[in-house]
Amino acid sequence: MKHEINFTLNGEAVTCAVDIRKSLLEMLRDDFELTGTKEGCGVGECGACSVIIDGRTVDSCIYLAVWADGKAITTIEGIAQADGQLAPIQAAFIEAGAVQCGFCIPGMVLASDQLLKDHAQLSRAEIRRGLSGNMCRCTGYQKIIDAVQLADAKRQADPKTVVLPHFNIER
Repeated sequence: MKHEINFTLNGEAVTCAVDIRKSLLEMLRDDFELTGTKEGCGVGECGACSVIIDGRTVDSCIYLAVWADGKAITTIEGIAQADGQLAPIQAAFIEAGAVQCGFCIPGMVLASDQLLKDHAQLSRAEIRRGLSGNMCRCTGYQKIIDAVQLADAKRQADPKTVVLPHFNIER
């Protein structure tokens, strides 16, 4: 049985007729060809499938697609800046060498981006706690934490830039 849903996907209003049993992850990958969102565990434990829904990090593998009706969803494909430049957190991951195999990175980047949006300043312990729902088997987490701290430090050093949902806007 299909149900029509309307939602915002990476800043664009979309409509989709979706099987009521389909997960958000399946819908994003199959219906919208947004393959940056990865399926890791399929049970909401690893965070590889993390997306942002209405400002909250969510495991899309255990979130039904029909629940997306009326929501604003951001995937890894949607966090680049309006001018096509990498989001600050993406640039920080590259600069800190926080990327290895890349499988967990989309979810890790999205969770990190939301963590930065939710907190004015973060300690290493707060970053660890904030990313505890995302697993990485390659990096040992230190470079990921370094990347979040780097993005946070750059944000603190440039008070003219306000980080809003996926756009940098000069005051």
